[in-house]
Amino acid sequence: MQVSDPAVKRPVQRWLQVGIPVATGVLVVVLAWLVGPGLFGIGADVAGAPVEAQVTKPAACSVTGAVETVQFPLGGKTRTGTLDGCGHGKDEHVQVVVPDNVPADGTVAVTASDTSSGSQDARAPIALALLLFSCFCGGMYAYLVIRGSGRPALLS
Repeated sequence: MQVSDPAVKRPVQRWLQVGIPVATGVLVVVLAWLVGPGLFGIGADVAGAPVEAQVTKPAACSVTGAVETVQFPLGGKTRTGTLDGCGHGKDEHVQVVVPDNVPADGTVAVTASDTSSGSQDARAPIALALLLFSCFCGGMYAYLVIRGSGRPALLS
């Protein structure tokens, strides 16, 4: 009769105990990287120029999909644009971003200018570092739970 030696399975079990949490952590980080900035609440920068606009037709916030009409100077002419937003008063000045590829005439769809420009630079790396740290901590916790008390089993 052949008795299996528990020491023979030990290195393979040790690699599985460490490898599975590590592989799961790497998978989570890769998926977070592929999802991109949207995962951390950071939107892509809008290509365009910020300009000062004046609200000509405000919209109430109680309306779903409220759109306000604004006027702004562009290329020496006063242009009309639509702003997805609400709550501004008539003749109120707001800063909007006008896209780079504006048609020569007609209404232009503009977006609200980012009021916290420059603060987005540090959020993505910090969020990714915290995600890496949490994956590491989760993996170490899983390893410690799987490892148990660390006392060798008694041979009988």
